[in-house]
Amino acid sequence: MMVCVLEPRDGDIEAASMMSDNGIALAKQRAAKKGIVKGSDLARGFAWLRPNDLIWNYVINNYLLGNDPPAFDILFWNSDATNLSGSLLGDFLDIFEANAFAEPCKYNILDHKVDLSKVKNDMFILGGTTDHITPWKACYRSTQLFGGKNIQFVLSQAGHMQAILNPPGNPKAKYFRNDAKKPPKDVEKWMEGAQEVKGSWWPYWIEWLSARAGKKVKPPKDLGSKAFPAMEAAPGLYVHE
Repeated sequence: MMVCVLEPRDGDIEAASMMSDNGIALAKQRAAKKGIVKGSDLARGFAWLRPNDLIWNYVINNYLLGNDPPAFDILFWNSDATNLSGSLLGDFLDIFEANAFAEPCKYNILDHKVDLSKVKNDMFILGGTTDHITPWKACYRSTQLFGGKNIQFVLSQAGHMQAILNPPGNPKAKYFRNDAKKPPKDVEKWMEGAQEVKGSWWPYWIEWLSARAGKKVKPPKDLGSKAFPAMEAAPGLYVHE
């Protein structure tokens, strides 16, 4: 689970102070009426979470000084926003209001009670030290929600997207890990027992995955099957529509 908060709490981010029952109800109503939430509106909302970096920086550099924005591959990718269906936004807000994952069997989805304690898989959970959207201590709470006996939390030295997009070769990259199979409830105790590791966390993740991936098998000679034949070459025609 990468930079993902399953148990949000008041005070996690500054934007939480602007959220109210009335505001959530209004957001649902507007989304349902329009059918979608425009990707540009979503991007604008995220930008205002860090206005100095993502808004005023460009006003000064581009508009006032007349400079071209510096090339930045991650922000270029980030600007490729997509629309969100109104019904999906409504589902997200319902789950947020109910804090559906925090208490077992409190929330129903399609007549199934949500109980993450019954998820017994090993878990790999990632947080970012400077993440302003999903703060790492909020991401850490997920370690206490699942029922697996081997849960690994890794803290990447970066922000929301760069915590994930952090390949080997970055001289500034580092991460923190604690090899205790069951992370303590107190995040400060986890930090006390954590060790700092220089470099990207990707090699460690590959090692973690490889240990749980089973035996290697030969790849199929042909794509698809008789029941599900291959349609066209990757990435697919839908990408170009």
